[in-house]
Amino acid sequence: MSLIASRRSGMTLFSDPLDPQSHRTRIVLAEKDITVDIEYIDPNRKPEDLAALNPYNSVPTLVDRDLVLYDARVIMEYLDERFPHPPLMAVDPVSRAKSRLALYHIERDWYGLLPDLASTGEKKSSAARQVLRESVLSSVDLFKAKPYFLSDEFTLVDCSIAPILWRLPSYGIDLPPTQARPILRYADRIFTRPSFRESLSEHELELRP
Repeated sequence: MSLIASRRSGMTLFSDPLDPQSHRTRIVLAEKDITVDIEYIDPNRKPEDLAALNPYNSVPTLVDRDLVLYDARVIMEYLDERFPHPPLMAVDPVSRAKSRLALYHIERDWYGLLPDLASTGEKKSSAARQVLRESVLSSVDLFKAKPYFLSDEFTLVDCSIAPILWRLPSYGIDLPPTQARPILRYADRIFTRPSFRESLSEHELELRP
């Protein structure tokens, strides 16, 4: 049966079980306790009909009845507006703008390195590991300013940071315990949230035995 033919009356997320972009959308779903069918796909054998739903044939792809969304940030912001409790973005425009700017930096500086981290070329992947490690460490003062990233409350920014920090060991990146103490404390705070634990696929659980 095709994906389109099997679409339910509710909400479905097509997700890669190891993809950080998919993971951050699943964190939002779990944080808001949204009822959703999560369809895990093999990224090397995507269902043919996914391209009919999404012209980029990419994941994550969210189907909410007749609405189809792709791009992780678009999905996350839609979910936050569609299900406003608990809110994951500030109410006032200035704070929302600051959060969006933080998301822009994270997507550009961290998520932008993911293709090179996955590269089979050792030189390229090694360079990406070094850049990501230095970028994370350069943010140490931001991690200790507030309980969450530049906020007293858990936000979409945290939903985007968490998948990267969770994967650092699998990327071959270690953080020095003393220098990175605020980052490691932040990570522990995030990783023990029930919503984060619920968001993990079986494959992601295996990234940290």
